[in-house]
Amino acid sequence: MADFRLWSDDFPTNGFMPKAQEYNDKAFGVDGENLSPSLQWEAPPADTQSFALTVHDPDAPTGSGFWHWVVVNIPAEVRSLPRNAGEADGSLLPQGAIQVRNDYGTVGFGGAAPPRGDRTHRYIFRLHALKVPHLPVTAETTNAVARFMTHLNEIDSTTHTGLYELT
Repeated sequence: MADFRLWSDDFPTNGFMPKAQEYNDKAFGVDGENLSPSLQWEAPPADTQSFALTVHDPDAPTGSGFWHWVVVNIPAEVRSLPRNAGEADGSLLPQGAIQVRNDYGTVGFGGAAPPRGDRTHRYIFRLHALKVPHLPVTAETTNAVARFMTHLNEIDSTTHTGLYELT
């Protein structure tokens, strides 16, 4: 039996993400495409009823890292998200999936934007297999509450880590 696994065709595990995954905001000094990568997964636990996806940069200089994307209520039968599924309008997400605000204060995927000249940052894409068909979350729920509900209902999780730095 295969292990629960997450990957992207856009960058290898522990490899550098392309500029397509860089945020686009002059205030942060970045001009990337802000596209969420394509993601695929396989072999979730048999009792999985839904998924949640989080993207966290633990190296952000905030004392607690930085949350770049939180999506909940991904149906259990889904095994992939296309590139740019993190668009704010959610049109490329599976029906029923909900994105909450990231730490930029926007809805959807917020790409990499480490401080220029800082060390390489890790962007941990974590797919959570959940024991419930949906979390009691709306688009107005904070990402902290959505993550709390995710962890409370998690059966298992798998990660795919990308790296990024601005020189």
